[in-house]
Amino acid sequence: MLKKSTFLNFLAGILVGVLLAAFGFSLFVRHRNLSRQFDSGRRVLKLGHCLDQNHPVHLAMVRMGELLAEKSGGSLQLEIFPNGQLGSETELVEQVQHGAVAITKTSTAPLEGFIPEMALFGIPYAFRDDAHFWQVLRNDIGKQLLAAGAAVGLHGLCYYDAGSRSFYTIDKRVMTPDDLAGLKIRVQNSKTAMDMVDALGASPTPIPYGELYTALQNRMVDGAENNPPSFHTSRHFEVCKFYLLDEHSRVPDILLMSESVWQSLTTQQQQWIQEAADESAEYQRGLWRHASDAAIEAVKKEGVEIHYPDKKLFAAKVVKMHQSYAGTVLGNLLQRVNEL
Repeated sequence: MLKKSTFLNFLAGILVGVLLAAFGFSLFVRHRNLSRQFDSGRRVLKLGHCLDQNHPVHLAMVRMGELLAEKSGGSLQLEIFPNGQLGSETELVEQVQHGAVAITKTSTAPLEGFIPEMALFGIPYAFRDDAHFWQVLRNDIGKQLLAAGAAVGLHGLCYYDAGSRSFYTIDKRVMTPDDLAGLKIRVQNSKTAMDMVDALGASPTPIPYGELYTALQNRMVDGAENNPPSFHTSRHFEVCKFYLLDEHSRVPDILLMSESVWQSLTTQQQQWIQEAADESAEYQRGLWRHASDAAIEAVKKEGVEIHYPDKKLFAAKVVKMHQSYAGTVLGNLLQRVNEL
């Protein structure tokens, strides 16, 4: 019969063996996961976004992945997670900040909470037309805003076209700002967007985009505002039968990369990623133009009335809103935009 001390030593040996085996297995698993990314120098960058796989932005990201693989000889690859699989836009931005996700796409509107200067894009009628808008983005202003997120862990890569945002309503034809009076209009969770709707005489109501269809069905709101492709792909046209192309704001999408991940790359890798992003942005603009025209025709066939109002009537209502930015960082940006 074993002595008590011998038996305890025997048990301790077994326990140590189990712990060592578990530790060794964890190292094996970790090594296996790392080898998926770094085998033969290959690195996989995780990209998450909230759009569906038919959206022009998703298709542009797929193109970016192809370009990146070509440029890097397969050493850098994108793994894309669409449809909000990794979280909402705001959650994805936070994950990118911490390096848990390498890249994401977000509208510039939710970014106001991270980069206050992004509120420029939500200011109604800040841009004269589409040509002026893209002139600003390609100018020093656009570059400055792309770089503005570095201090909060966000590296801007490029802008994707998200067109112009316009109002659509369930059953009230809107032709002038006065027609918006008393209507509850869903807006993004952006102070600028809420101030705009308020200035135009309606009641701004922030609702998560994924809950908007039900909110429209249940008349929690009387309408919303968005670009034509989103109005179509969201199927909001099934509820809202009036679309007013007032084009009050041009809020682009932006491709963001984790600053920490960006800094971990070589200069050559950074160049490949930037080139792939820029080329995908040009590709996306072509897709967007086609999708926007097709969306207008599609909703017309579904019985939606399309109206083209006198935009000057709407712009006049937000003059005081523009003036309220005087002397601020945002006001200085707006002045520079006006001078282009």
